[in-house]
Amino acid sequence: MKKILKFSLFIFLAFACPIIIYYQEKKIIDIETSPDIMQQQYDMEQNFLNDIEEHTLDNPKVILNPYGISPLTALVIFKTNDLATPTVTIKGDDELSTFEHTFNQDKIHMLPIYGLYPDRENEVIISIKGEEKTIKIKTDPLPDSFVLPTKVTANKELLSDDLYFFTPSSLGYTCAYDVNGDVRWYLNDYFIWDINRLENGHLLLSSNRLINNPYYMTGLMEMDLLGKIYYEYQLPGGYHHDVYEMPNNNLLVASDNFDSGTVEDYVVEIDRTTGEIVKTFDLTKILPTEAAKSENWVEYDWFHNNAVWYDEATNSITLSGRHQDAVINIDYKSGSLNWIIGDSTNWPDEYQKYFFTPTQDDFEWQWSQHAAMILPNGNVFIFDNGNNRSKIKEEYVSAKDNYSRGVIYKIDTSNMTIETVWQYGKERGSDYYSPYISDVDYLDENHYIIHSGGHNTVNGEVSNSPAGLTDVDNLNSITTELLNDEIIYEIELPTNNYRVEKMNLYDRDIYSPGMGVKVGNMGITKTDGKRIFIFLPKNGDNIIDKYKISFEKEADRLVFKGTFSKEDQVSIILNRLSSQKVYNLVISNKPYAAMCVDLFNQDNNSNEINVTKYINDLGLNDRYEIYLKINGKIYKMNKAVTFY
Repeated sequence: MKKILKFSLFIFLAFACPIIIYYQEKKIIDIETSPDIMQQQYDMEQNFLNDIEEHTLDNPKVILNPYGISPLTALVIFKTNDLATPTVTIKGDDELSTFEHTFNQDKIHMLPIYGLYPDRENEVIISIKGEEKTIKIKTDPLPDSFVLPTKVTANKELLSDDLYFFTPSSLGYTCAYDVNGDVRWYLNDYFIWDINRLENGHLLLSSNRLINNPYYMTGLMEMDLLGKIYYEYQLPGGYHHDVYEMPNNNLLVASDNFDSGTVEDYVVEIDRTTGEIVKTFDLTKILPTEAAKSENWVEYDWFHNNAVWYDEATNSITLSGRHQDAVINIDYKSGSLNWIIGDSTNWPDEYQKYFFTPTQDDFEWQWSQHAAMILPNGNVFIFDNGNNRSKIKEEYVSAKDNYSRGVIYKIDTSNMTIETVWQYGKERGSDYYSPYISDVDYLDENHYIIHSGGHNTVNGEVSNSPAGLTDVDNLNSITTELLNDEIIYEIELPTNNYRVEKMNLYDRDIYSPGMGVKVGNMGITKTDGKRIFIFLPKNGDNIIDKYKISFEKEADRLVFKGTFSKEDQVSIILNRLSSQKVYNLVISNKPYAAMCVDLFNQDNNSNEINVTKYINDLGLNDRYEIYLKINGKIYKMNKAVTFY
């Protein structure tokens, strides 16, 4: 009877609480937390700032790549007895590749040095009140995988000393080239999407971590050109493609609502101070998701927004839906639809009133466009990728006969008419054709950049597909700067680049030491809501190699990776005495038909699928032992993770 009672009590406790009772065969190892990039940078900073009072202009302290991710920069530190205003000159090969900047008055001088050449002893001159100090800074060679220009054309009489900042979508680094095509800045960590310059002079880039495949990042990072990160902005839906700094300094972000089952149809506004999402725009509530399908349309990525632009004059937001060949404008206050630029074929009758009527006989619509923006005069500037140039399959234009272009439309929203007022690229034919990515930029009146960033060939033929989705034999991007319709600069690179921005090295940013700040969060990772009874689990060491299992603890989440087949059913179990969290894995080799950057190298025909699961720390605050349930069997991984 006593044995029956003891066994009954054991069963009751096992189901009442997820307690595991078994013979302890192996010590449970706690997964160490990998250092956070901002913590790493702060630790580096404390080391090089510990003796700044000992250095003078005659004996300055020089730290190359002070924050570990920007190899062609340095920090020069010294003290003067009186207030002084130093000027720095970074010597280049000619006048336009030589940079000069005067810093604010101070006694303690911490001078960021930008624009060093790679693999060279760079000459930097510091001038104070007529006194000069020349220092030599030796840099390392570029990585072997670095992409260098194949062609540069420059009319230097019409150019400035600004650099051209690129973000890659295939091979390459986030980097900047000068007017001679020489590399003068790059980041050795992976930051994608656009580079924006904020009003405070800092750069705004994507974070360097995924929140979801194939290319959705955890958020955004605000940094200077030294690579010092001042803020990391995290979002539950992550970030992709584009972001806009609002007049109130908030950020308008192309994000996702992963719970909806669709992607790239959600825009949020975040408060820069708190990270709070203060406004959302859900395009599934504004547009029909089944209308006007382009060739790349799929149910889960029906719109594929690749641009965000706020226009203060009309208090409206302009977005670019690649998979509907539509540039749309919505009211910022109400979120209601104002207008649509594009071919109205296959749109429902109730939406026809939002379309424009061309006033020119030879007018052409844009197709699978990118980088839509509103110009100061109200015109609309777009990169027209040109995919197929029709919604009717029988009328598709082949890639070899196609072209891409930058195009400016003038719209009349009272009469709902549209006309083309400027374009460039059509005359260059298929050599300028990019079926994906690419960019346009307005520099001044009649002064533009057209970036055809996604040209590629397959078996010697111009391709109609993004490079990441096919076996290409050639990649190319062409960036053209035009002034009054004259090419004053052009650079070709043997890769595909997402976007390009022309910017000065020294802007309004002021270097400031200190710990970077995280704002916002990535949300609570949903569990399946069920509890799993664990009894005599198997030893998980036996399956690590079979499924290529790994765990990594980041400062704010647990990262699980494994390789499974479509038929496998897998759950991650985090277990402690009084509670249990169960996370089911979604195992899918879903083809990403419009992939804009080549992060997701999954063979869609393979039965082996690489799976990553991110478990955020929000809502977790304890030490958990880790188990896996694979196809009905439970494995003890002999590992534990602690969330603080």
